[in-house]
Amino acid sequence: MADDGGIKGVSAFLGVSRSLSGRAWRLRPAEAATTRAHMQAHGLDEPLARALASRGVGPEQAGDFLRPTLRALFPDPSSFMDMDAAATAIVDALQAGKAVHVFADYDVDGAASAALLVRWFRAMGADLPIYVPDRLTEGYGPSARAFDTLKAGGADLVVTVDCGAAANEALAHAAAIGLNVVVIDHHLMRSEPPRALAVVNPNRPGCASGQGNLAAAGVVLVLLAALNREARGRGLFAERPEPDIRQWLDLAALGAVCDVTGLTGFNRALTGLGLGVMSAWRNPGLKALLAAAGAEPGPAKTTHCGFILGPRINAGGRIGRSDLGARLLSTDDPGEAATLAAELDALNLSRREVERAVIEAAIRRAEATGAHADESAVVVVAGEDWHPGVVGVVAGRLRERWRKPVVVIGLDPVNGVGKGSGRSQPGMNLGRAVQAAWEAGVLL
Repeated sequence: MADDGGIKGVSAFLGVSRSLSGRAWRLRPAEAATTRAHMQAHGLDEPLARALASRGVGPEQAGDFLRPTLRALFPDPSSFMDMDAAATAIVDALQAGKAVHVFADYDVDGAASAALLVRWFRAMGADLPIYVPDRLTEGYGPSARAFDTLKAGGADLVVTVDCGAAANEALAHAAAIGLNVVVIDHHLMRSEPPRALAVVNPNRPGCASGQGNLAAAGVVLVLLAALNREARGRGLFAERPEPDIRQWLDLAALGAVCDVTGLTGFNRALTGLGLGVMSAWRNPGLKALLAAAGAEPGPAKTTHCGFILGPRINAGGRIGRSDLGARLLSTDDPGEAATLAAELDALNLSRREVERAVIEAAIRRAEATGAHADESAVVVVAGEDWHPGVVGVVAGRLRERWRKPVVVIGLDPVNGVGKGSGRSQPGMNLGRAVQAAWEAGVLL
């Protein structure tokens, strides 16, 4: 940090006006009345009271913010559009002995979401096979090809997690071949939902849950509560214990942190309590991955999720076998967990090398053309054979470097098709821009 004598129109924070990287330091504004109310009602010191006020936490919300509990903040599952229909369809299939498969995204949130469902089914005495598409050959999310494969493999019901909400064409194909689908997602979607038995998404237009900051793993946790309620109503726990979903809060927390979600409300509760569950390191996969990374077990923190566990779980989907993360998080076999963890740790080392090479090439290409320095709202850079599994991470690094939205595209020199990923700055909804480009026919 260095004080450059002040910035015109900007008051310094703790006597410092700029960081070493040149970014302005500003004291986030907070209403004095709200700060005083926090101090008086909750006995807080002024810095903490001001911090709460500056984050929009009102005096009546401070207790839940500082000491979040599931009892106070767990939402009614029925407040999610289609949640009751999803629970009914899944328990119907379970009771009828139908073949249910989970279709997951290949990142941490997708793996955690799949593992949550697998563990609930296992507690109910049933298997739940996992299908994760290959990033290179199948791309992101559900596809007609994937549903054909699942149908041919005997699937009666597919539950998509962390994907599917915008896969209208693929789900129309699933319906055409007689394959039932339930969608559990949190991503932006079109106004017209895909054709499915249920589409559960707190960011679905018309959903009144108010839980739009949840990662998919958080939505799945609520689904498990709905499944318990549905199964309880049918008497399915007369001879079997009801699954205690609190034991799997570590997986929900992992998804919340690694998907960089807003930690407020219920999402804050599940994350804080989930880190407490994670601290016991009872999940064989998480424990094995921690050991493979050379880290010591102890109280789990967000840094464990974001910088130790998350990158290694992601490595499977980025440059390795896409289902490794979901298998690791769902296994109860310590031997299998150790093998999978070692493979993911090795893949993470390889991922770093691939990522470094693409970052260097992308910087050279952008700076040679001046794309990073012009007045454009976004930097778009592309290169042949840039691995599609790392373009998102590279875009994030370049966004930090240039402080503007960045899209990085890896071009296939054989078919000429590019697969890209972007990272944005606050104030620009890049997801909606991509959706608009697709609607305009610019993107495949």
